[in-house]
Amino acid sequence: MPITVNGSSVSLPHDPRVSLLDLLREQLHLSGTKKGCNQGACGACTVLADGERILSCLALAVQYDGREIITVEGLGDDAALHPLQAAFVEHDGFQCGYCTPGQICSAIGMAAELRRGTPSHVTHDLSVDTIALDREELRERMSGNLCRCGAHNGIVDAILDVYGEAAE
Repeated sequence: MPITVNGSSVSLPHDPRVSLLDLLREQLHLSGTKKGCNQGACGACTVLADGERILSCLALAVQYDGREIITVEGLGDDAALHPLQAAFVEHDGFQCGYCTPGQICSAIGMAAELRRGTPSHVTHDLSVDTIALDREELRERMSGNLCRCGAHNGIVDAILDVYGEAAE
């Protein structure tokens, strides 16, 4: 079975050792997904696999046979940016932009986790059905995505604007 990437069917690479990140960047020429540490520590390579955030540098492409992969290029369309992409622009949630695609994909996956009621390490009440996304909860959930140039406040503001309750 092929992988579906941003709505298009893609054949699996012949070499089963090819990472999903290398398939996206080197074979499909989707340069939005970044190769940061190539060890799963920075989050720059985060994409969505069937709606869940994954680190594409740690995933073999063959593991995603028959699944749907969405990269930052697949979020918006020709008519408009995804609401989170627009919020990143509005809140200056990027400076160099290197981590931005991974941050955006991670935040979309994080929002799905919240909708499912998946708690984090800092979730105070594990018995609630709805987890409020405040700054503490957001920072914990996004801690796997690093920003080296200091756009953290803009990133947090953009994500809260789209998915949460702005906490002062």
